Amino acid sequence: MGEEQTIHSLLNTLPQTGEVLWIGLRPGHRLPVQVVDGAEALPGNGLAGDRFRGRGEESQRQVTLVQAEHLAAVGSFLGSDPIDPALLRRNIVVSGLNLLALKDKRFRIGDALLEYTGNCHPCSRMEETLGPGGYNAMRGHGGITARVVEGGLIRVGDSVGMTG
Repeated sequence: MGEEQTIHSLLNTLPQTGEVLWIGLRPGHRLPVQVVDGAEALPGNGLAGDRFRGRGEESQRQVTLVQAEHLAAVGSFLGSDPIDPALLRRNIVVSGLNLLALKDKRFRIGDALLEYTGNCHPCSRMEETLGPGGYNAMRGHGGITARVVEGGLIRVGDSVGMTG
């Protein structure tokens, strides 16, 4: 048998990498999400063209990410197909990586370096957007928030993984 691993070492080991499947920009309050193939991540601001851009370095919600696997789970809870990510108004959909494993970590997406800042909880609009039960279906499946540490281009198909 190998060495026993501590919780600390397990929390700091993430051999999997994810992949960006979808990118969306929210140009304004309640305006339709613009689906794009790539977006420029701006340090201390978020994604160029997104309404949350420009709120400053103190903003903890510069970029929002959700797992593709959770889109299917939420759809299942609502008795439907996987949810269209544009309905959730998140910026980036990632597949193949448990985003919660990035808690308190910095991670790379394409050319950009991001830092986990918290969970992205659903808002009450999920009832309006997804129908009755939408809010509760989203609980625990809303993804994460991050801030941009180093800017760069993020594209569909880019890998997502921990640094160092």
